[in-house]
Amino acid sequence: MIVCLLNLEDGLFQIPDCRVRRLSLSNINSTQHLREFQFAFAKLMSDYKVEKVAIKQRPMKGKFAGGAVGFKLEAAIELIGDLNIELISATQAKQVLKEQPLPVEFSATGLKAFQEPAFVTAYVACMA
Repeated sequence: MIVCLLNLEDGLFQIPDCRVRRLSLSNINSTQHLREFQFAFAKLMSDYKVEKVAIKQRPMKGKFAGGAVGFKLEAAIELIGDLNIELISATQAKQVLKEQPLPVEFSATGLKAFQEPAFVTAYVACMA
C-alpha cells in the first residue's frame, strides 16, 4: 500500500513528511499479519491526524485488475472504524483532473515516482 499525505488548508496544498512511504503485508495467508498491517495503518493515520483516506478503486477483472493482496489490504483499511474512507474511481479522477488540473508538476513535489498515483488520488479526493 503506497502512502502519500496531502493537506488542503485555505486553498493551499501541503505535503507533510511521513515516516512511511509504503506499508506491506508480509504473509497474505496469516490473519495475524493482516491484523498487524491494519494496526500499523490505523496508528499511522492516528499519528498524522488523517481525517480522510482516499483509495484508488481498481477493476475487479480485466487487464488492470487488482490482485488478492491489494484487495485484502483495502478491506483491512476499510474496516478500521475511526477512518473516513473514500474510494476514487478512474472515471471520477479523470473528471476532477479535467476540471481542476494539478496545480504543480509532480516532479516538484519532492515525492518518489512510485507515489504519484497515491498523490493524484489524494488530490482528487481533496478536490471532489
